Amino acid sequence: MYAIMTVTGADSTGIIAAVTTTLAELDINIVDVSQTLMSGYFTMILRVEFDDAAVTIPEIQERMNPVAEAKQQSIRIQSESLFTAMNEI
Repeated sequence: MYAIMTVTGADSTGIIAAVTTTLAELDINIVDVSQTLMSGYFTMILRVEFDDAAVTIPEIQERMNPVAEAKQQSIRIQSESLFTAMNEI
């Protein structure tokens, strides 16, 4: 299954490391990533692939919540199909 994860908030050291380490622990592959920094504000969008029989989107979100809190970021994940449907004109 493919999903889209967004990470946003004030920039600080270790955001990428914390997010990607947690994804690796869940055996989630990063297929594509884009990140930018503007005026101290960090934004990263990841397209990830995982076995939805092994881990679900709610479980991934639950595992990312402590990362978001520790790094003072907003981290959200949703299925790629839902993300696409919500962002099409």
